[in-house]
Amino acid sequence: MIMTISKTGANPILLWFRKDLRLDDNHALQAAATSGRPVIPIYIREPEEDGSGPLGGAQEWWLHHSLAALQLALGTLNSRLTLRQGDALAVLDKLIAETGAGAIVWNRRYDPAGIAADTQIKKALRDNGIEAESFAGQLLHEPMRLRTGGGSHYKTYTPFWRAFEQSGEPPFPIEAPETLPAPSHWPKSDTLDAWSLLPTKPNWATAFPQMWTPGEAAAQEKLRDFIDGAVDGYAVERDFPDKPATSLLSPHLALGEISPARIWHATRGLPDNIAKDNVVRFRKELVWREFCYHQLFHFPKLRTENWNDRYDGFPWLPDAELLRRWQRGQTGYPIVDAGMRQLWRHGWMHNRVRMITASFLIKDLLIDWRDGEAWFRDTLVDADPAANTANWQWVAGSGADASPFFRIFNPVLQGEKFDPDGGYVRTFVPELADLDRKYIHRPFEAPDDVLKGAGIELGKHYPRPIIDHAMARRCALAAHASLKDDG
Repeated sequence: MIMTISKTGANPILLWFRKDLRLDDNHALQAAATSGRPVIPIYIREPEEDGSGPLGGAQEWWLHHSLAALQLALGTLNSRLTLRQGDALAVLDKLIAETGAGAIVWNRRYDPAGIAADTQIKKALRDNGIEAESFAGQLLHEPMRLRTGGGSHYKTYTPFWRAFEQSGEPPFPIEAPETLPAPSHWPKSDTLDAWSLLPTKPNWATAFPQMWTPGEAAAQEKLRDFIDGAVDGYAVERDFPDKPATSLLSPHLALGEISPARIWHATRGLPDNIAKDNVVRFRKELVWREFCYHQLFHFPKLRTENWNDRYDGFPWLPDAELLRRWQRGQTGYPIVDAGMRQLWRHGWMHNRVRMITASFLIKDLLIDWRDGEAWFRDTLVDADPAANTANWQWVAGSGADASPFFRIFNPVLQGEKFDPDGGYVRTFVPELADLDRKYIHRPFEAPDDVLKGAGIELGKHYPRPIIDHAMARRCALAAHASLKDDG
């Protein structure tokens, strides 16, 4: 059910965009558009962290282009986007004074800082006689909605998924309005270029446009392409990083250029020749995102503290040099290095490889999962305050429904299983491009003549392993066993 705001009076409505940079299926936008009152779209660059303010460097690049796309889209509705920066309530108060606005609408956010800020802002506005309404739509189900039979929140995914299924189909998405009533005058706006969101010296995002086109229109096109193609076979092929088998919608979802309801709706009524397993598997990925927000909502310290406090005493071995080698894709394990270099080149990494690289950092190098989470948050264009943290804790064994700690990925075997021909490694670790398939995931075992034939000298063209995996596995298991001794 969509709440409404007063349709009386001529005072403008401020439509506050946040991580919902779209016109389609935007409930706050719909409420403003149907009020009959002038609408002033705004975006505020906030200083707070944890989802309310500065994003990682890669996502700032995306935000620049996404806001530019939103500005153009609003132009087709006879509207425009006002950009401001600073404390949100102070900016809103100033805009109210400048425009005579009598109402503010926005779509809810679910990160801890965002919830706290919005609660304070809504109360302050209403205390000053300003209508303030917030709307759902950023998730399929709000994280407080699903409860166990005992009235608690879910701690494991499978029961959460079952409860989600039994709760009924998510609501149908709503269409974008055809026009927005304009105010008699527009407030002044910052220029997007003045925010300096794009990297310059150096411009490490030069390869991003090879893979990404930010904005709502590109998100809709990507969804159509996926439904028309890769969804057929998704259940199996999604695990192979060298195959174009995933939707690539995660960056668009992260900044709300497309809604999860629109994506879910696209999977309804697909032809019988697309196996049900593919649709269910894809939907489960959407619902995993919901589960991550369910965790974050009920455990607000998820980003900084172990969900399972038994892991608070884990004997991490911080090592700045090993962390740097991991970040730069110089570990000597090709599948790990390919993933980390893909991350740097395109601001994104295949999901299977995210698990492999995270396992390597946590369980081979014994480096705190929070160091990995921070690096991903800064370098991923799809960085998400709930999913990024929950997924790192999942690998670390400290999270809700986590992978058992003893599930330690062997980077060689993982590479051979999910990149059997080495195509992924050859793409992102080109110094190994001419290496025989037999050794592409274990160059440190290749005979000298094979290495020479491929133009490789270990330690010069490609690093030797920074750690022996078998030894590292034993150390990791011993470290984990120490928790049992202390517990």
